[in-house]
Amino acid sequence: MKKMLLMLMLLVSGISYSETIPALPLAPAIKNDGMPQLPTDTPQVPGLPTEDKVEEGGIRKLEYNTTVMLQSRLKVNVPLEIISDVDIEAMVIDDQKIEVPFDIELNKEPEIKDYYKIKYSETEIDIDKDGQIDTKIYSPKFLNTRIVEDNIVYIDGAKISKEGTHKKKVYMTIEVKE
Repeated sequence: MKKMLLMLMLLVSGISYSETIPALPLAPAIKNDGMPQLPTDTPQVPGLPTEDKVEEGGIRKLEYNTTVMLQSRLKVNVPLEIISDVDIEAMVIDDQKIEVPFDIELNKEPEIKDYYKIKYSETEIDIDKDGQIDTKIYSPKFLNTRIVEDNIVYIDGAKISKEGTHKKKVYMTIEVKE
């Protein structure tokens, strides 16, 4: 039993020991009783019981049993995100002016009012690339609800000079008020 304790303590303290290799300078000094002496700068390892409780029939009996229950609570802050994709399709004939409303859905309602804003990669767009701004995007100044309404894409057909199908990808992000 003493040999097992010696090996266990050496493994726990992270020190290797062998009888054929001389001890390293950091190895524990061995007392006359055969138990290692741990250096004073390392944390002490709690000792194991030296006597076994054996009942009749060779069955070991626990001296005591302890159950420890831990509880941990985390506060996870999920950032505000846009979860909706908006596809807008419109047909403009001649000098027609069109207002297309759309909604933006967020993953949750903002905790702070008048703090978050919607930011577009472009709000004034030259859809047909002729040098004239013909499409504009309008949104409320702040995001205060989970579903943001009153967003409008305004298209001025008088400023579109090229016929055909025009596509433009605009990215939306959320920024905080500074």
